[in-house]
Amino acid sequence: MHQRQTTLPLWAAVPVAALSGFVNAAAFPATGWWPLIFLGTPLMMWSLAGRRVWPSLLVGFVGGFAFFGNHIYWLTVYLGPVPWLALAGLESIFFALDAALIALAWRFVPRVWPGLWGRLLGLPVVLAGLWVLREAITSVWPYGGFSWGRLAFSQSDSTFAPLVAWLGVSGLSFVLAWLSAVLLQSILEVSVAWTVRGIVAAAAFLLAAAMPAWPVVTSGSVRVAAVQGDSNSGLFARYQQGEILDDHLQASLPVFGKKVDVVVWPENASDLDPLTNAYAAQTLDYVTKNTGAPLVTGTITEDKKGRTFNSLLLWENGKGSVDQYDKIHPVPFAEYLPDRKFWYPLAPSLFDLVPRDYSFGQRNNVFTINGAVAGLAICFDIVDDSLIQRMIDSGAQYILAPTNNADFGHTDESRQQVAIARLRAIETGRSLVNTSTVGVSAMFGPDGRVIAQLPTFTAGHLIERIPLSTTITPAMVDDRAVGWLTSGAGLAGLALGLLLRPQKTARRRGRRRPAVAA
Repeated sequence: MHQRQTTLPLWAAVPVAALSGFVNAAAFPATGWWPLIFLGTPLMMWSLAGRRVWPSLLVGFVGGFAFFGNHIYWLTVYLGPVPWLALAGLESIFFALDAALIALAWRFVPRVWPGLWGRLLGLPVVLAGLWVLREAITSVWPYGGFSWGRLAFSQSDSTFAPLVAWLGVSGLSFVLAWLSAVLLQSILEVSVAWTVRGIVAAAAFLLAAAMPAWPVVTSGSVRVAAVQGDSNSGLFARYQQGEILDDHLQASLPVFGKKVDVVVWPENASDLDPLTNAYAAQTLDYVTKNTGAPLVTGTITEDKKGRTFNSLLLWENGKGSVDQYDKIHPVPFAEYLPDRKFWYPLAPSLFDLVPRDYSFGQRNNVFTINGAVAGLAICFDIVDDSLIQRMIDSGAQYILAPTNNADFGHTDESRQQVAIARLRAIETGRSLVNTSTVGVSAMFGPDGRVIAQLPTFTAGHLIERIPLSTTITPAMVDDRAVGWLTSGAGLAGLALGLLLRPQKTARRRGRRRPAVAA
């Protein structure tokens, strides 16, 4: 095969991998320069080309930590460096293991497709599939996974965002990784003229960018009031009991007397449980009476067994709570400490920051509000593919995503999260209302269009009419299938390449032993 020597010396590959991590981090909000994903991802792949397993682990770890160390630096705001180092380090280990697979693919998969088109287009399929394999695994494991940092989540404002309605988040990540690999191969491959390689790469990009938006058919609308209380509701915030509740009451006063179908408060907006606290219940009655609409609010609840839940309540005037959703997947090491007996002795002062363990909810993540079905996603629920699929399967016509971003201060976290929410709107073909204690609070149409948005750390409200839909996008037929299919393609291609690798010359068997003297 006629291909330029691609293997960088290790002393060069390590800084190239680090550079790729910094570049890819800048593709995500708040910087949000999404085209950089097509620079950072090829750089990472190039640093692994021709590399053996042990060096590729080092290169992968450096690249992974450069990315995640930047991308989730917001963890340090209130929690300090230890949780940040732990999570970024864990994700970097997965990144390193995946890098070893990608390095093996560079060495052995070209034997599966030895021709020009196999090297230009086939090898990138395997490289992209292996990239998505890591994303798919770390999104669900360990302890429910950590889905932050998938390539697709950088593209909510990009030309390629409509693809997510066709292929889902994993499918969009695959396309981005494949295009990155095609671009890299079009540079490294020298068996044909630059013009041909340029045409191939350009055609691949144009084909992906030319996919039309999935046609979403709307069926009615609802008028939603979303309230941002700008409350001091962080984990270590000092406040009087009921202060956060009062902040959201005050921010709701301008909504009184206006015609709305539902009022939405953020996660933890009622710091007093209205199911057990009379003052909180009276406050919610007051809001629903004066708005003439049901209220969806976040609060912490406790059941008769003493289990604690991060909950959303659907509150109606005179009726109280008529429905409840308890967060199905609490965040490990934040909302609960998994395997507490094992982890707590390792860092007692750190894990004292998780004084209680939220229980796993069992209720369905939809509310029926005035005849329309709302899907529900509390905070990090929005990154969970299975929960998004569940609400659509349950008939959600629009999505409410209450969240509390106060713990992350003026960092990129809230903008990263609202960008993911926007991509979910496109993926599901549903309007989405992201309501935060401090921002970013915003409403998106089923096509990802920004309907309205509030400035951060400002008390206020949004009142907008948003469309409803029952359209099932291709991504929602089975969101997980595309991820596992593309991952499987990557593994299958690698396995075939390993099977076809040259075997070491076998030692001749049956060699006669030299005669032994009697």
